[in-house]
Amino acid sequence: MPPAKKRARTYDSTKIRAAVLTQFGQVHAAVSGLAPGQLALPTSLGDWTVRELAVHLALAVEAVSRTIEQSTTSGPPPTPLVTLQAWPFATAAFAGDVDQDVKALAASTPPDELFERTAQRISALLPDAPDDLLLATRLGTMRLGDFLVTRTIELIVHTDDLNRAVAGLGIPYDRQALAACTRMLADALAVKAPGASTEVRIPPYAVVQCVAGPRHTRGTPPNVVETDPLTWVRLASGRTTWREAIDGALVSASGERADLGDLLPLMG
Repeated sequence: MPPAKKRARTYDSTKIRAAVLTQFGQVHAAVSGLAPGQLALPTSLGDWTVRELAVHLALAVEAVSRTIEQSTTSGPPPTPLVTLQAWPFATAAFAGDVDQDVKALAASTPPDELFERTAQRISALLPDAPDDLLLATRLGTMRLGDFLVTRTIELIVHTDDLNRAVAGLGIPYDRQALAACTRMLADALAVKAPGASTEVRIPPYAVVQCVAGPRHTRGTPPNVVETDPLTWVRLASGRTTWREAIDGALVSASGERADLGDLLPLMG
């Protein structure tokens, strides 16, 4: 008998909504205090400066308001739906379009003005929008509840990018946002490398089994990978390589199927 298909992870809507608003608010406060010289600093994202990175983060959240507004005025977009499991692997195809939009807006709008407008709009539109509202996102049709979970990845990954670009910035990571981001990216690994020979542990938020091979049933798994949430986010998003994480003792890996180097990053 084939193994039972794993059920997709579910997320608490109230916690996800609060996490998105909290993390966005923390970024908003930090960006509003940046001096022109800090906004001009380089980032690890190609030729983007901190200004463009900040604009991208605001746009990632503004997309929630824009798509809610479109759906409520024009009706739901056509299906099929883009699932949470598919989302991480679909983002790379739109990187060029994102880059153009960000640079155009960054050249014309101060980041703090954009953040203020975005904060006002999402605060007005999100409370009355149901989770099953269908949205026409850049990647395709998504449920609002699912789209909000993807915003935790955008917010956590790029909060980390900002913190590494601006010395001493120190934007905190909302616990619920970091948890959702970690879990979603852990599940993406299990989708990319289905199996049960390797256990990946990211305490305190996620444990997944992946990689084809002999199935573990009891006792200590023969192949174990363990790391902290922020290192996992950096590995999954390509900010850190597997070798850098191993050499820096940021990841422990034991067993012949515990090398995840060829599977990472998960997002382009």
